[in-house]
Amino acid sequence: MELLSGLFVNNWLYVIISCICAYLMSSVNTSIIVTKVVKHEDIRKLGSGNAGFTNVLRCVGKVPAIITFVGDFLKGVISVLIAYFITFGWDSADQQMQRELLMYLAGMFAILGHMFPIYYKFKGGKGVVTAASVMIMTDWRVLVLELIVFAIFFILTKTISKCSLICAASYPFIASGLRLLDSLGAFPTLSHLSHITPTYIVCVFVVTFITGVGIIIKHKDNIKRILDGTEKKITSK
Repeated sequence: MELLSGLFVNNWLYVIISCICAYLMSSVNTSIIVTKVVKHEDIRKLGSGNAGFTNVLRCVGKVPAIITFVGDFLKGVISVLIAYFITFGWDSADQQMQRELLMYLAGMFAILGHMFPIYYKFKGGKGVVTAASVMIMTDWRVLVLELIVFAIFFILTKTISKCSLICAASYPFIASGLRLLDSLGAFPTLSHLSHITPTYIVCVFVVTFITGVGIIIKHKDNIKRILDGTEKKITSK
């Protein structure tokens, strides 16, 4: 428990700064702003009602969708970088784990900010793109495996929401599983942590589990349509 006490007791200010900055910055919703500028409408009242990349692509256009994607992706990147740079110089084995855990926390709050933005009455996107950016910033191997999982199930189902749900559910197991393998020395050249404790692995699982559950909750309408058999599939068109 020294890992947690060292972070939340001795370095609580770093936690507050990282998490608040991540949440407030990510609460700025790119899709809402872009749609308002381009179409003078609220993206949450168009199409599926989701304030995210896919709905912008369907209802507004390709260029606004690309802008939305970049904006949502940068939320995770910048949030994790803030946590990384304010802890620059944390070089001991315990400090390295605390730093990584802080990066995971900042990423989680970035995703939560995107999904439940304080500036828009807590009605935001589903967090998939932002989650992908957090994955690549905290452990790029997780994103690679998630993309493989996504591709496999997309070939089988042709339904993006199903693939996103499966990836969200598998996120904590892939993230913590890789760290467990790192602790066993399975990937000595791919892990930059010199020491990994069971507490750290559990913390990674908890943070990514909360993230995954949040993404699944935001897909509640998709889940209902999947169960009803009315969820749209991606066609060649």
